[in-house]
Amino acid sequence: MALLAEHLLKPLPADKQIETGPFLEAVSHLPPFFDCLGSPVFTPIKADISGNITKIKAVYDTNPAKFRTLQNILEVEKEMYGAEWPKVGATLALMWLKRGLRFIQVFLQSICDGERDENHPNLIRVNATKAYEMALKKYHGWIVQKIFQAALYAAPYKSDFLKALSKGQNVTEEECLEKIRLFLVNYTATIDVIYEMYTQMNAELNYKLKPTSKPLMTKRRFFQSYRAQTIDHR
Repeated sequence: MALLAEHLLKPLPADKQIETGPFLEAVSHLPPFFDCLGSPVFTPIKADISGNITKIKAVYDTNPAKFRTLQNILEVEKEMYGAEWPKVGATLALMWLKRGLRFIQVFLQSICDGERDENHPNLIRVNATKAYEMALKKYHGWIVQKIFQAALYAAPYKSDFLKALSKGQNVTEEECLEKIRLFLVNYTATIDVIYEMYTQMNAELNYKLKPTSKPLMTKRRFFQSYRAQTIDHR
């Protein structure tokens, strides 16, 4: 659990304004989470999260006072880009970032809630499938969905996942789950507020990612296509 416990998100203030700097610092340590899932198919999500954090930080660094909160970013860019907004800039980057962060949240919450395949209780396929369906599936075309769904069958055992998440530390499953629950308190509240902000500002986009080459995609082409559509064309 060391991977998560070392970088907890701050509690939300009364006005629910999320400070950009501390938020980016906390989530910048999350991409290695996907290494714990043991499948290379999660590499594009990991790269997407890292790339989006970098893009948002680049905007924030131009004027930390002006972009002090995530809402400031959306408000300033809405005025700056006009009709192009919210399809551009840090607004689009944060839109995709929140989806990757939601995947982590749903996945971990599902494990903490004890959801599992009763015939294979040490597998995390049920948890990963739920996270994918709730956070990412609706934004993926049919081919991309099939690639991810196939990869979920290669998800590691829960015991191996928790050990990787704990960076090899010798802790019990219950100790690990308790630390995950602690991590999720502020993390879930923060992600929920970001989603609410996008809804209130009509900044949410629902287009689907599509493969940019032939129907029979190699994993390499899939990774390139995913990254191109979620990062490189912003």
